[in-house]
Parts: sequence; structure tokens; C-alpha cells
Amino acid sequence: MTTQATEPHTQVEAPAVVEVSALVKTYGGIRACDGIDLTVRKGELVGLLGRSGSGKSTLLRHLNALNRPDSGQIKVFGVEVAAARGAELRALRRRVGVVFQQFNLIGRLSVLENVLVGGLGRVKGPRYGIITWPRAERQAALVCLDRVGLADRAYERAQNLSGGQQQRVGIARMLMQQPELVLADEPVSSLDPETAANVMDVLFRICLEDQLTVICTLHQVDLALGWTNRVVALRDGLVVLDRLTAKLDAERLTRIYATEPAPSSA
Repeated sequence: MTTQATEPHTQVEAPAVVEVSALVKTYGGIRACDGIDLTVRKGELVGLLGRSGSGKSTLLRHLNALNRPDSGQIKVFGVEVAAARGAELRALRRRVGVVFQQFNLIGRLSVLENVLVGGLGRVKGPRYGIITWPRAERQAALVCLDRVGLADRAYERAQNLSGGQQQRVGIARMLMQQPELVLADEPVSSLDPETAANVMDVLFRICLEDQLTVICTLHQVDLALGWTNRVVALRDGLVVLDRLTAKLDAERLTRIYATEPAPSSA
């Protein structure tokens, strides 16, 4: 496991990348988000924790307009997400990379082709096969694969890789997009502990190197303590804890998942 950061590598005055104010989202009478306030600044590595149904994934889906709020305001890079349409929304989404829980690869395609998909926002028209992509894009995709340790598997079918390898391909695809904000939705929940640690190391090392902002939903307390520099915990659609990782321990974080009231953010 990598050494835990003792404080955020971003400065207090760093610009806000994400600004959420009084976010409310209701499904069937249940408030998945119940007045969430959250600001994430450039370069922060934020672990978003909470029990299933606490609102983590719902919050994440609002940040790239997959969900629309019932009330409240969400700004990403200063753009009011709920009001963005057309070219403005497409431009915003190009700046936001996503790492999915279930990898979302096309198994019958090669690893390289899956990574190239991350560059679709920069090319015109559909692409059929590796050779139809510009040479510069193919070279960039190979560099992304090299950074996740899979350049030697570029021409294999994605479905032939292990789960950990497939998630590293997903990280390479995200890198190919050249995002500034990364949303990772439980990226290692389907992996065994050792593989999960390896994937987290790859993801967060690259994001640190590229000074990307990360919001990563997790269930594993040890992973949050090991790789993030700030933890935000949700419970019943509310923020119940927001602290620097260096000021937390496993016992305090584990109480987020207990049946009694969760610890406050103070």
C-alpha cells in the first residue's frame, strides 16, 4: 500500500472544481440526497464513503448530468450542470472522466480499441477498427496502456483479461479522454483485496502525477485511509463526516456503517 498523505496536496486557495449546494433528489418518496453541500477543490483526492443507499452513487451521477436534481445547485468547473445542454454539456463531459464499477469494456474488441474509445470526443465520425483512428490517437492510447502496465496486451481481446487487468484498461480509457476531474464509482468492489489495492495504486498514482481531481466512492475503509487525502461520508442522503484523512482512523470511519447514529463532521 502507498504511503498515506498527511495533508491534501492541493492548497486551500485552489479553485473549486465541484460545488454542490442543498442538493435534493427523491426516488419514490425516499430522499437519496437530502440537502447535500460539498465543495471539492482542484487536486483533491476525495473518498466518498457510506452504506449502500446512502446517496454516494446518486451524488456522483449528478456531477456529469446523468441525474437532474429536484432542487439545489451543482456546478462543475463553474458550469451549472442542470442547466447545461448541447455543446456546453458535451464540453463539460469531456472534462470529466469516469471509472466504472463493472469496467464497461467491449469484450470482443481489442484492449487498444477500448482505450481509443476515450478519445472519441476529439475525432469526427464513427471509427471501425484500429487503423481508422489517426496515428497520433493510436500512439496516445499506447502511452495510456503503458502507464497502467498493459502495453504488451494491447492487441488482445478485452474479454480475455482478468478483472484487475480490465479495470486497468478502464483507467487507461479514462486517461485517453484527458479529463480534469475523475469520478470513480466503487472501482474495486468486484476485485479481491490484493488486486483492489493494486488497481487503487495505479489509479491514484496516475491522478497524482497528472494533478487530477478525484472523487471515488468506496466501501473499504482501509482503501480510503490508504489512498485519499480527504474523506466525505454520507448517511441517509446527508453529509455526516468531512475530514482530512490524516485526522481519521479506521475505528471512526467504520462507525459510518454501524446501526447507531454516525459520527458528526465536526
